[in-house]
Amino acid sequence: MSNQISPLAGKPAPDSILVNIPRLMTAYFAGKPDPKIPTQRVSFGTSGHRGSSLSNSFNEHHILAISQAICLYRAQAGITGPLFIGIDTHALSEAALASALEVFAANKVEVMIDQDGGYTPTPVISHAILTYNHGRKSGLADGVVITPSHNPPEDGGFKYNPPNGGPADTDVTTWIQDKANAFLETKMEGVHRIAYAQALKSPHVHKYDYITPYVADLENVVDMAAIRDAGVKIGIDPLGGAAVHYWKPIIERYGINATIVSEQVDPTFSFMTADWDGKIRMDCSSPYAMARLIDLRDKFDVAFANDTDADRHGIVTRTAGLMNPNHYLSAAIAYLFEHRAGWSRDAGVGITLVSSAMIERVAGMLGRKFVEMPVGFKWFVDGLNTGSLGFCGEESAGASFLRTDAGAWSTDKDGIILGLLAAEITAKTKLDPSQIYTQLTEKLGTPFYARIDVAADPEQKALLKKVTAEQLAYLTELGGQPVRAKLTKAPGNDVAFGGIKITAKDGWFAVRPSGTENVYKIYAESFISADHLRQIQQEAQQVVSTLFERAKA
Repeated sequence: MSNQISPLAGKPAPDSILVNIPRLMTAYFAGKPDPKIPTQRVSFGTSGHRGSSLSNSFNEHHILAISQAICLYRAQAGITGPLFIGIDTHALSEAALASALEVFAANKVEVMIDQDGGYTPTPVISHAILTYNHGRKSGLADGVVITPSHNPPEDGGFKYNPPNGGPADTDVTTWIQDKANAFLETKMEGVHRIAYAQALKSPHVHKYDYITPYVADLENVVDMAAIRDAGVKIGIDPLGGAAVHYWKPIIERYGINATIVSEQVDPTFSFMTADWDGKIRMDCSSPYAMARLIDLRDKFDVAFANDTDADRHGIVTRTAGLMNPNHYLSAAIAYLFEHRAGWSRDAGVGITLVSSAMIERVAGMLGRKFVEMPVGFKWFVDGLNTGSLGFCGEESAGASFLRTDAGAWSTDKDGIILGLLAAEITAKTKLDPSQIYTQLTEKLGTPFYARIDVAADPEQKALLKKVTAEQLAYLTELGGQPVRAKLTKAPGNDVAFGGIKITAKDGWFAVRPSGTENVYKIYAESFISADHLRQIQQEAQQVVSTLFERAKA
């Protein structure tokens, strides 16, 4: 996050920052994107197409075009099974579902919608795809999740998950994106749709119980009996998101001692406390957005929240408050690989290369292979499906892990099981995850980690994406230590990650341009001190400044 903290941060959202829902919905149906304007085209980032109807970047035409493109992709890829579709609680999600159903039904795609017209978390869609496809060779299922994740209330999002259950790879999303933009350019020629009322009555649109199979299967990925028997006192805040109606069935089925602190759903998200920049953002890794649950920490042994589509987790402990995502990932990995006897000895740890080096030290302590990937959960899908990776996570508080029998649970991030895992850790070890992490630091050292955002124009962002190790040949020291590596490709798969990472013995930094904002992100870490971290950050900024100056010369 930036150093510029808003005076609204961590405080209840004032009426002045609430989105006007009628205006938002009118813009969705009335606004027509201009494909000649880059920001109004379909653009699939790391998590699908995102935008807002207020800026003509997420409108009815976008969703109609994307949905038709998905129909064409399914046909050419030979995907003939059902399409599982879910939405989160953002206002634009329900409208986008209606648009998508009009197209899917017209194209005779077998679509599975929530039987109660409710919300469906991202991991539940991934789990539904994987369980349906298990043992099948043909007639495979895929899915769509309509969500902009933790983004502000005025945003919408639309992402596609192929039969592997995870986020679609770049070759798939590029194909869908290009077809969708072609439909926008030809004023929707070739897009088949029927009226919404007709779509709901179509023999191709089926009501489906998403909750029961997911809830019933949880005991095969988390030790729910241990949580119940230990009587761990749990607090849960769904942050008004898609998991809101999942927690009561979970509590009732497994008899766990849990309290849902709020079941409120409100498309303005007026119950939220403002994030660091004064915006409403359902970011469960932010202490400002999580202020409500942090204030309740003394009432529970462990508490957790999810973002709006429940693919991220925020863990709050009585001993330390909101855990840094890197800290929790470290504790979770250390616990799981010691307590999952059914996992292969060869199952490794997958992590994004901007995550804490503490995780590499934990993997080394456990004798597990350590795999660094570019940012984006799509890079972990194969590892989870084959069982070659037991746990995969991102520094942005997203992760998933294998079933107790080493089968794939979800190949998209699952904030629900990561929350329940915190309760399992507390039940089995009698220590909360913060205490587990403290034990790790005593063995492996204490890291000082931070991410800062720095303003950058599009030209500067493009430059950072294309930087090469050769341009950094002059760099021999970092934080007073010899440079060990200069990376522009992820070690785990040799894929360019659109930035640079410089490592030394006790510190590193990485620089990546943002995919959504005019900023670049500096990730940095030191195992020496906070002052040493600041030195690394300053050196990182100097490296970037040098790159920009040389580009001008």
